Amino acid sequence: MHFNGLNDQEVEQSRRANGSNAIPDSEPTTFWAEFKETFGDPMIKILLAIAAIMIIMFAFGYSDIYEPVGTIVAVLIVAVVSAKTGVASDTKYRQLKDSTKKDQCKVYRNGVITVIDVDDVVLGDKVLLQSGDKIPADGILIAGDLRVDNSALNGEAEECSKTAAAEGTKLADDITGDTFVDAHSLFRGAVLFDGEGVMDVQKVGLATMMGKMAEEMQENEPDSPLKVKLAKLAKQISTFGYIGAIVIAVMYFGYFILQAGGFGPYFAASPADIIKDIVEAVSLAVVIIVCAVPEGLPLMISLVLMQNTSKMLDHNVLVRKAEGIETAGSLNILFSDKTGTITKGQLEVVEFFTADGLTIPLEELSQHGKIKGLLDLAIGKNTQSMFDADGRVIGGNATDQALVKFLGKESMAQLEGVCKTVKVQGFNSTNKFSQVYLGDMGKTLYKGAPERLLATAKKYLGLNGEIKDLDPKVLDAKIVELADKSMRVLAFGYSEQAMVENKIHEDVVLIGFVGIRDDVRPEAREAIAEVRQAGIQVVMITGDRLETAVAIAKDAGLYHGGDEVALTSAHLNELSDEEVKEIIPRIRVIARALPTDKSRMVRLCQEMNLVVGMTGDGVNDSPALKRADVGFAMGSGTEAAKEAGKIIILDDNFKSIKDAIWYGRTIYHNILKFCKFQLVINVAAVVVSAIAPFFGVEEPLKVTHLLFVNLVMDGLGAIMLGNEPALARYMREKPRRRDESIISKPMMGQILTMGLWLTVLSFLFLKLPVFDRIFPVQEEKLTAYFVLFIWSALFNGFNVRDDGFGIFRGLNQNTGFMKVFAIIAIVQAAIVNAPLIPFKVFTWIGDMFSCVPFPPLGWVVAIVLAFTMIPVDLIRKAVTKQESHDLIEQSK
Repeated sequence: MHFNGLNDQEVEQSRRANGSNAIPDSEPTTFWAEFKETFGDPMIKILLAIAAIMIIMFAFGYSDIYEPVGTIVAVLIVAVVSAKTGVASDTKYRQLKDSTKKDQCKVYRNGVITVIDVDDVVLGDKVLLQSGDKIPADGILIAGDLRVDNSALNGEAEECSKTAAAEGTKLADDITGDTFVDAHSLFRGAVLFDGEGVMDVQKVGLATMMGKMAEEMQENEPDSPLKVKLAKLAKQISTFGYIGAIVIAVMYFGYFILQAGGFGPYFAASPADIIKDIVEAVSLAVVIIVCAVPEGLPLMISLVLMQNTSKMLDHNVLVRKAEGIETAGSLNILFSDKTGTITKGQLEVVEFFTADGLTIPLEELSQHGKIKGLLDLAIGKNTQSMFDADGRVIGGNATDQALVKFLGKESMAQLEGVCKTVKVQGFNSTNKFSQVYLGDMGKTLYKGAPERLLATAKKYLGLNGEIKDLDPKVLDAKIVELADKSMRVLAFGYSEQAMVENKIHEDVVLIGFVGIRDDVRPEAREAIAEVRQAGIQVVMITGDRLETAVAIAKDAGLYHGGDEVALTSAHLNELSDEEVKEIIPRIRVIARALPTDKSRMVRLCQEMNLVVGMTGDGVNDSPALKRADVGFAMGSGTEAAKEAGKIIILDDNFKSIKDAIWYGRTIYHNILKFCKFQLVINVAAVVVSAIAPFFGVEEPLKVTHLLFVNLVMDGLGAIMLGNEPALARYMREKPRRRDESIISKPMMGQILTMGLWLTVLSFLFLKLPVFDRIFPVQEEKLTAYFVLFIWSALFNGFNVRDDGFGIFRGLNQNTGFMKVFAIIAIVQAAIVNAPLIPFKVFTWIGDMFSCVPFPPLGWVVAIVLAFTMIPVDLIRKAVTKQESHDLIEQSK
């Protein structure tokens, strides 16, 4: 088998005429692109609109510059952090990609075999393919005989036989699922199980099936559930803020009219006074809007996602797109690949039994000397596989490799100098068995399909090595039992006669049988149980036959029969979209799946408002990975799959997917904690700022105080609450709807209750005469109120840590909480006492924040009052818990 191949000139001509074999990579994420993307966030748009209004007011002398500058700084910080997170995730992915050696192949060039990079293959090349090689382009087998694994293209891990085509055979232009498994066609990305041959390259680069699938992934991705929820929250808050601002401004303007004695006397005043009042009312309205909008929320989300993307690497999860990790926590349904994710991804011996149906645990096989000795010879002397210097099994087909791994490197080494091999006949599809004659022993050893050996055998080895009469009925029942578990059974036997080609001797004695399959990962069973307990529907979607898929699904705890549905691609395609939607909640297995089935299932589930996850490793999985809300690409998968996925599972393990879901839920819970933390402040600030002027307190919270709340408190609050630990109970909660509001009823109850308590506390402090005696100077009292307000928010930070009473639990797992608490307290103390330092810059800080120092007793009073936030919320929790318990009892 020799070909001259193309010469250098023909290679260049082909490359110019037909293009390169390289499939263009996606462009690296740039800082500027990620930076600009931030400004599409609805919350950011609201902040920029507020900043624009404040700048206009400043230009006319009706506002300070601090607030718009602070708001713009906050937006820029969010944009920078988000951009850095996106670039860092993309960089880690590309580093992983670059660390992987480029695929190479062997081609005939200039009359000799040359090893080149796959990207350098051109149309017309003759590629030499050998066992273990990955096919570098699309073409036709023109010489040799191959067994191919097409799973990267169609998900089917079965061996597909390929034979040489007649001269002039062309690759089909319209590729179907049948083309992958025809007699001659070869496709980029497939791997050779066994054999040797030469391929004529007929399609390269984007013209290959892999290239076409890569092009399909350019469609827009759906908005993440978090983005949908934030858009809804932004709309609610902006509506509340704008309507509230208008109402308060009108009321404030009405207040001026009432003070003047009615419309007549008021409008009889000078126009300058009226304009001044209008400006004051508008200024108050702007303050209300500023108070209502949670400026720190975008920053918090950016910081939390950035912190957790790096943390997830410890769990073998590489987050390519930061929003993917939160989306993982929102999943309603997860479509999981079988091979390598739920299963180990390689065939292995999982059971051994004797011909009387008795199973011998694999670890106890060495206790049965005669059986073990003959079995070692039947495998070790009768295989095309071997261990290389690094301990890897090479050569042979997948079944031989599984048997050699079962035998072990040490046993294989011991067999090398034992029993001379006189004659060997390899396995072929006609005989369905292989045999070897060992001259020193005078024995022929057989390995093959059970039906071939059972057609002749009448004896078998018992547990103690004695020869017994065979009962075919008992053995058949055992083989059927293993077949139901999707195991491939192989038989081993020996004869005392010399080997005869294509024949099994009548005196054959059965040594035993092994069950081989790609077995379920033990840790996957546990992870699947946890994911199902979390209310997430797991569907195994695979290219394998239905019987195999169902057996694996049962073993993995995915399928339990009853009304649960397991169906094939053919059955699925007989159903209309509406019929499929009706059975989606009951589907557990989809077998013989095509790429179009995966994309269809993702689309239908999203139409049902479900958040959809999809796992995959092949080119065939890429469109569905791209379309899903979160695509989990396997680390050992194709580059096309990794490009399509938001998350890469580095160890291909379902357990890591479970961890991604768990951390995604943790992130969402931490976002909720921060929302409660911040919105309590916002509610109180809105109400106090709106009502205080009617009680004679013009500006209890200055613009710079709000700036401190929005930048310092919220920015550091993101760190304080963003690192709250992952709790096991998060995996026992039901999934959330895609369009579910971030603000739930219980959450709203806490926000309003604590916001109103802080409001009541504020007016008690501002209006009760007892506090006037402690703070005789109004400036000191307003400064102390600023302290009271900030410390109330800090103590409320404990309240939001837990929906129950364990508000101090787990602080050792979030050491940053108390550090940030202390930093905020120290910074505020420094601002308040800055004027005590006789330097101009410190005086300027005091003036900017309208703060003056006050005595230690005042600090004690402010902090003690602020501490009441904790007992008040504990009382609220006790009351609501009792109400919930009463409702449950009434419903029984």
